[in-house]
Amino acid sequence: MEKRIIQLTVNGEECDLVVAPNRTLLEVLRDDLSLTGAKEGCGEGTCGACTVLLDGQPVRSCLTLAVEVQGKAITTIEELAEGGELHPVQQAFVEHGAIQCGFCSPGMILVTKSLLDENPHPTEQEAREVISGNFCRCTGYAKIVTAILKAAEMVEGGHHE
Repeated sequence: MEKRIIQLTVNGEECDLVVAPNRTLLEVLRDDLSLTGAKEGCGEGTCGACTVLLDGQPVRSCLTLAVEVQGKAITTIEELAEGGELHPVQQAFVEHGAIQCGFCSPGMILVTKSLLDENPHPTEQEAREVISGNFCRCTGYAKIVTAILKAAEMVEGGHHE
């Protein structure tokens, strides 16, 4: 299989890579760019552990081919904290016990960020819906929903852009 040269914009930085056309975005992020926040859970797009933002929208990086995302902005969990300060969503997840083993946390946090970017005042039902495609085996989801609603308050209060 002939490799291709692609240019990706990951966390605001342009990256030139040579990849086989069948490599997933998850493989490229983890193996080529050493961005290990996105996890491989199921490899089938059902668990949400590999979620990243593509032009601000959540996508399953295990199902997305790297060659398909040229010209789009890719955001991983590594991008959220700025200057050593956690993003309000990250802070809310920590403060409200929404992180236990941490395997699902990057995906949960990124879908939450995407929700709050579009809807700064989500209802509890909207918070539940946004995480419905992300599996957590530790928390039972109640603390995650609480964290999402608290993060909305933090973002609304101007703690972070």
